[in-house]
Amino acid sequence: MAEEAGRKVLEYEAFVDEVLKRDLQKVLEQRDEIYEKIAQHLQLKNVIERLQEPESRSLKMQVDLGCNFYVQANVPDASMIFVSVGYGFFVELTFPEALRFLERKTQHLNESAARLTKDSAKIKGNIRMVLEALCELQGFQDLPEMENRREMF
Repeated sequence: MAEEAGRKVLEYEAFVDEVLKRDLQKVLEQRDEIYEKIAQHLQLKNVIERLQEPESRSLKMQVDLGCNFYVQANVPDASMIFVSVGYGFFVELTFPEALRFLERKTQHLNESAARLTKDSAKIKGNIRMVLEALCELQGFQDLPEMENRREMF
């Protein structure tokens, strides 16, 4: 009987370490990537809003040609902007069109981030459930309550 319980404990521990924690890490990494994209979209939105000001029709800027080699660039008419729509495609849009596109894209990314947050909560719940099962198999009363809880990843 004790040998059977010991084998089950090892199986559950392996399941937590090899499956659940790995899945949780993947979900959190995907969510972090989405948050980075959201930050980039908000930064682009701020730039577009500044470019819409009437005195900023022409634009002077430094452009990185590669290997941190910058050159001066002069854009005489900055009324249109190229926006990456995915899969390596860029579309030339007016500023209002670009802002609408960014608003929709940001909304879609926020929904994806919320879905991944729910998924991570489910995985954390599954980890907790398996840990409670391990405590039960080993004869402990309850999981020790941690006052200073931290994220697993």
